[in-house]
Amino acid sequence: MAFVDVGGQSLEYCLIAAQREDRPTLVFLHEGLGSVALWRDFPMRVAQATGCRTLIWSRLGHGHSAPLPAPRTAAYLHDEALQRLPALLAALAIERPVLIGHSDGASIALIHAAAWPDRVAGVIVMAPHEFVEEKALDGIRRAGEAYARSDWRVKLARYHRDPDVVFRAWHDTWLAPEFAGWQITDCLPAIRCPLLAMQGEDDEYATMRQIECIAEAAPDVELLRLADCRHAPHVDQPQAVIAAMVRFIARLAVGRRA
Repeated sequence: MAFVDVGGQSLEYCLIAAQREDRPTLVFLHEGLGSVALWRDFPMRVAQATGCRTLIWSRLGHGHSAPLPAPRTAAYLHDEALQRLPALLAALAIERPVLIGHSDGASIALIHAAAWPDRVAGVIVMAPHEFVEEKALDGIRRAGEAYARSDWRVKLARYHRDPDVVFRAWHDTWLAPEFAGWQITDCLPAIRCPLLAMQGEDDEYATMRQIECIAEAAPDVELLRLADCRHAPHVDQPQAVIAAMVRFIARLAVGRRA
């Protein structure tokens, strides 16, 4: 575990060394309640399977990174994609990565790839959000009820300095009236790199439209629909997810050599 200063704020990160020099760097972008530690061993398994140098990091307010400097706004995913992520990549001298995002992190990856299509080698998204669905809002409301009556806070406290701030920043922002119109579908046609989009058939926060709209807009998209899988494909179907990632990254490596 290490820390890097980005815009005067400390971000925790872990960098796994490359096993193969012909492979791109993978950059993991966690979900709305995630952190470096909450990925558990999944990034290491992907790094070992692909041979890629791999970056895992915690956004502000998450894990052991610095606290959020101000309350979130409806633009927080764009702020991460267009300001903090490029600053982090520059600070760590990472060029043309493959972005691997889950949920909120997947949306950040898509926004970033659309804004800088020549700076990204590929994008892998799991359970991404491109627009707000009522199914997502219902799931978040249920999550709020579960957080209030269960030991969820205690569990989150193992991974975050302030679990209440992390939970409320996710829960309250998504349920805020000003977030209802949030969408990134208009930026998807600008993505030019290959893209792998995965979603569970039992996702409690989204319908399959979330990945279908990517395939309809971007030019090079592979979809993977996973049975017996909820909102975290890497947790519910890790073997299938890693196998798909290995194939996708091998294809990118061939393109780099061509």
